[in-house]
Amino acid sequence: MNISKDIKPITYLKANAPELLRQINETHRPVLITQNGELRAVLQDPQSYENMRNAIGILKLLSQGEEDIKHGKIKPQEHVFTAIENVLKEKMA
Repeated sequence: MNISKDIKPITYLKANAPELLRQINETHRPVLITQNGELRAVLQDPQSYENMRNAIGILKLLSQGEEDIKHGKIKPQEHVFTAIENVLKEKMA
């Protein structure tokens, strides 16, 4: 992937917004917007944005889990499954 093709000045965005949105939604590649030569924004299609947020959420959960393990905040798998089974049985009764 050649990211230099996906860097556009803000003037390009202003003049070509519909075309830029079509490109982003078809290619699923983000476009970096510059102003006075500095990166100012990233335009991204909604599905890619949602996928990225989901991936970040999973990474946060993994990080929290690693911290819990470091601090001994763990339970045996059997205890967790038994507790879940008990809750489900109570809800079904």
